[in-house]
Amino acid sequence: MDTNNKIELVVFDWAGTTVDYGSSAPSEVFDRVFSAAGLHLTKEEINRPMGLEKKAHIRELLSCESGRNQWQGQYGRPWYEEDVDALYRKFEDTLHQVVAERSDPMEGVVETVEALRKAGLKIGSTTGYNDWMMQEVLPRAAAGGYTPDCVVTPDATGIGRPSPFMLFECMHRMNVYPPCHVVKVGDTTVDMREGKNAGAFSIGILTGSNLLGLTPEEYAAMPAEELAARKADASQRYIEAGADLVIDSIRDLPAAIEELNRRLAHGEVAAL
Repeated sequence: MDTNNKIELVVFDWAGTTVDYGSSAPSEVFDRVFSAAGLHLTKEEINRPMGLEKKAHIRELLSCESGRNQWQGQYGRPWYEEDVDALYRKFEDTLHQVVAERSDPMEGVVETVEALRKAGLKIGSTTGYNDWMMQEVLPRAAAGGYTPDCVVTPDATGIGRPSPFMLFECMHRMNVYPPCHVVKVGDTTVDMREGKNAGAFSIGILTGSNLLGLTPEEYAAMPAEELAARKADASQRYIEAGADLVIDSIRDLPAAIEELNRRLAHGEVAAL
């Protein structure tokens, strides 16, 4: 066995993965901003593009059938890029007000990151938030015990997910290569595609994820059979987006990384 051919860097997403159960802060703010503009989108419609850089997310919402039709009905014209800019400014201002409240580390994050560091792994992160938003997130997460070694936003690269450039920047800052020694961990299909586009492994998390789309209260109250069906559907969506593994909880991550190390030892690489 090649003991050097192992995972060295774990790159986490933020909202829905390490903080903000269900990625509720951006979902809530998108709903507020679009409702104020006269557009009423479902939770599923709002969450579908989650993981993208936020201006790209707004374009996706305006481009979906419901968003496009409602905009045309409300304003009597198609949307333009200046409309995206205006909505983004409102989104940014509103999110900046609420994001800190949702930035405590999720259950199991601090203990899992500590275990990974003890195993010699470096901890990176990428996000759809910009630097200004992260100024609110980072102190609250740190106060709760979670501080990654590296934080990369779309401001650093000029382009967000699903491009691989934020993940490459993490690799650069942490001096880790090749990409098969890196795993991206997230809660959206865009996270999985980011990992795939970089040539890294990707792992999707179910509990607390945007993809599962449940609040803690909804998760606890849901009948077991229905919850299992929701998880099976979310797992399939992760796999279709390129996930190498899907785990139920972040607490399962150390064992998942050991599985990837076994695959690497046998010459396997990340799925394309």
